[in-house]
Amino acid sequence: MSAAEVIRTVDVAVVGAGSMGSMALWHLARSTGMSVLGIEQYGPAHGHAAFAGESRLFRAANKEGALYTAAALEARALWTELERETGRQLLLKTGVLAIAPEGHPFLESTQRSIVEGDLPHRFLDAAELRREYPQFTVEDGDIGIMDLLGGGLRSELAVATAQRAAIRRGAEILYNTPVLGIDEHESGVVISTSEGIVHAQKVIVTTGAWTTRIVPEVRDLVSAIAIPLTWFMPEDISQFTPDRFPCWMRDLDGDHAFGVPTLDGYSVKIAPTTRIDTIEDPDTDPRDLSREQLRRCTAIATRMFPGILPEVVRSSIHPESATADHVPILDVSESGRTIIGAGFSGNGFKFSPAYGRVLAQLAESGSSALQHPLFTLGHHRRRAQARADDLVLADDYPVLQGH
Repeated sequence: MSAAEVIRTVDVAVVGAGSMGSMALWHLARSTGMSVLGIEQYGPAHGHAAFAGESRLFRAANKEGALYTAAALEARALWTELERETGRQLLLKTGVLAIAPEGHPFLESTQRSIVEGDLPHRFLDAAELRREYPQFTVEDGDIGIMDLLGGGLRSELAVATAQRAAIRRGAEILYNTPVLGIDEHESGVVISTSEGIVHAQKVIVTTGAWTTRIVPEVRDLVSAIAIPLTWFMPEDISQFTPDRFPCWMRDLDGDHAFGVPTLDGYSVKIAPTTRIDTIEDPDTDPRDLSREQLRRCTAIATRMFPGILPEVVRSSIHPESATADHVPILDVSESGRTIIGAGFSGNGFKFSPAYGRVLAQLAESGSSALQHPLFTLGHHRRRAQARADDLVLADDYPVLQGH
């Protein structure tokens, strides 16, 4: 086959069929009459992407701020809809328990999100935490907030499920097909792939850590980061099953970690996220934690959980794209032909059905009611210029790490 041969002509192409791309494909396939093609450099639900690693948190009450509440509630409804359509359980409704010293910024921002969104919750003092959740190390000044709408998502299963749902509704996905470049023309978009040329009227780009290769115009707005994940073996795994142990976030002595109950019957995810490193090349950067990283993760995990064995039994590193303030980009290029979803900063998967709908609507009509003004390219460029000029904008807010 000639590299210049046209292999497909479609209305909308989606480059990157992972967290956001799979959901955009699902929405496009079920709600429009357009021809839709996904192009994925790896196979279905692979281990190279930001979504990999077994599970992610779903939080309705977000420490990152109430601007995410509408997207969280929309996403939760759509997770349920995808489950109903496919018969797959994707969301474990365990709640999400956040524990930190009273007055901690993450707790205060979570509480503000709860109040502003009128979200169901529980507050727990240190005595209640020790009684109800003895798995944790709880100090006298700690308090807990249980997000009752929260839970855990089976991330690889969710991506594969959305892909299959899109295919059943008429979408096509080309797997193991790297994209080499995208060129916009008056008549549409030309996508060069390893297998040939795809012509599309519009293209949605959701390529995570590979975004700046495909869309150079966001190179000054997005960087690639590495998200490390670790699992530990408890002395008594029965204490960490979903019926006894919720999904959680913990802040202790300046360290932050998150995790979910056991899903494999022998280990539990305890993932410290205090330090996130940038990466130069998502294809070649290390996918294993160093011995020093493993020691640090073990020290944090054993301090937070007295009943786990002091050794990482499984670990992985996942490339992701991030913006400087961890606010995502969901917007259309100046030409109107390229729709960009990027910079989710480890805080996107829970919202992916809602963000996928935004991307699909932007491709279909150029606008979406769920597109927050902070998610636009114009806003990100304005903030980048302000940082370059050492200015503080009126809408500046703390950078909060997500997952």
